[in-house]
Amino acid sequence: MSRTAPALPGIRLTPDREEMISVAGGHIYVRINGDLHNGRPPIVMVHGGPGSSHWYFLNATALADERAVILYDQLDSGRSDCPGDPANWTVSRFVDELEAIRAYLGIERWHVLGTSWGGLVVLEYGARQPQALAGLIVQSPLITTEKWLEDANRLKDAMPPEIRDLLYRCDTPGAASEAECAKATEAFYRRHIYLADPTPEIAAYKASLPRAFNAEIYNHMWGRAEFTASGTLKHYEGRPLLARLDGRRTLFVTGEADEAIPETVAAFARMAGADFAVIPDAAHFAMNDNAPAYLAILRPWLLRQDA
Repeated sequence: MSRTAPALPGIRLTPDREEMISVAGGHIYVRINGDLHNGRPPIVMVHGGPGSSHWYFLNATALADERAVILYDQLDSGRSDCPGDPANWTVSRFVDELEAIRAYLGIERWHVLGTSWGGLVVLEYGARQPQALAGLIVQSPLITTEKWLEDANRLKDAMPPEIRDLLYRCDTPGAASEAECAKATEAFYRRHIYLADPTPEIAAYKASLPRAFNAEIYNHMWGRAEFTASGTLKHYEGRPLLARLDGRRTLFVTGEADEAIPETVAAFARMAGADFAVIPDAAHFAMNDNAPAYLAILRPWLLRQDA
């Protein structure tokens, strides 16, 4: 049974400023709430997918009372240009988007948060651009596909037997119907991806996007579902980058019921010498599932990094 996420006071559905910023391959949509020049480093948030969009970070705009909050859509996602060219779908080009935003907005140092595939992007960015970081938040990240799939199989094995068996059959084309596979996948997602539906206001905002989710780029880079990797990220390995992060300024976060299981994410945090936190009553979409608990961790952590 689904529930609706708790409403969070102070969120800003309407941006204070919008830009279309030039990057390799086209232009990306960027929205800002709050003052970029109030003395506190702004925070930018990098969505997952690949192919998702910024909508599930809207609760984080409540932070705009103390610092600017920057949300954006990666190329071929959300309100950004959609050239549909697989030549653009590389890790390095998506990492470059962050520097394009920082340069365009004239930001010296900022906090960078990424979730899921976005966690991979900020891992790469943090290893490449440590001097630009006031803080780095790596949420529910894809650090290594090998470990991700190992954990996914562990979670599938814990599903009810009929769902578990169907999920495995669905990895073989033609072994089950599309409808059966969709139903089994949704059962997994309701347990480990999203525990709550967005509020009506955020749901309406999501529905207004040209592309809330781009399945083409997701399938090309990842695969048909969260627990099946067949795309260009099939052999991704980012563990060597963990040692290049500034652990004193890094926080790893995951949801209590996340597909990025707490045990694994905690181990990555230890490898980086970083802080670690679990969001209770939340899965992969932690900022939507339990934004009050997430921001209760994020606000004081950001303030400590500011200092």
